[in-house]
Amino acid sequence: MTEWTHPPYADPARFTEQETALNADGRAVPGTVTLPERPNGIGVVLLSGGGPFDRDETSGPNKPLKDLAWGLASAGVTVLRFDKVSFARPALMTEPGFTMTADYVPHAIAAVHKLREYVEHVFLIGHSMGGKVAPKIAAEEPSVAGLIIMAGDTQPMQHAAVRVMSYLATTSPEAVPLEVVERFKRQAAVVDSPDLSPDKPSTDLPFGMPASFWLDLRDYDPVATAAKLDVPILILQGGRDYQVTVADDLPAWRDGLPDATIKILEADNHLFFPGTGPSTPADYATAQHVDPEALTTIARWMLRTTRS
Repeated sequence: MTEWTHPPYADPARFTEQETALNADGRAVPGTVTLPERPNGIGVVLLSGGGPFDRDETSGPNKPLKDLAWGLASAGVTVLRFDKVSFARPALMTEPGFTMTADYVPHAIAAVHKLREYVEHVFLIGHSMGGKVAPKIAAEEPSVAGLIIMAGDTQPMQHAAVRVMSYLATTSPEAVPLEVVERFKRQAAVVDSPDLSPDKPSTDLPFGMPASFWLDLRDYDPVATAAKLDVPILILQGGRDYQVTVADDLPAWRDGLPDATIKILEADNHLFFPGTGPSTPADYATAQHVDPEALTTIARWMLRTTRS
């Protein structure tokens, strides 16, 4: 496998890194604090997407959260990223009672508290499901200074799963035959049912996740939660993203958050890697880096927000 190399916008001479541990709900997860040589007083907690991701959001040869951490630290931002509890303890994902909230919120709040030992202003940058859950974290932790939501999904996940599988059945039929799409449609209907109960077998549900996970998601509205916050919000969306899309997810953010700053990076896919043509899972197998325009947009927006 190709080894990760740092992006051109990251200068390792401008920062150092320290290992840390975050304790929450009786479980510890490891993390990394990236400390700029010349800090600007701004800190960021990074939140990876759905699934058992490590602190770098490693995907094949790529590490998009490490791109962000090193790029932002080179610009003076202090960054904390951490392994999700589902990465540290994968068995949790199939246990009854597992939820999106449990996978993110306790350790994210611990990360905010840790980072405030270094800086005054702590923002959350959440990618994909990390962006979806970021408003929930800010609602529970009032010291959060603002949110950067990168490809945060608003469409119900069970419906998005059907849409994505249908797309892949068209672009990659050898990997996703039509019977997979039909199975996801049946499972999505189970999630939608008012009769869904905590003891529903996970085999009847999308991705084999327990009913507790889907009940938690059904009860959570990220846009309504974000609308109640009194913090600035930046929303970034890739124009070539087929997982979280301009057509299916961005309209809810636009309609529900009229004061948010929204930017579409037309060339970017779900991981904010720039390219051309329809995006496919094969994109993620090629070594790439987060679009420098995304990083510059984030860094400048945070500086304006804290200086205003």
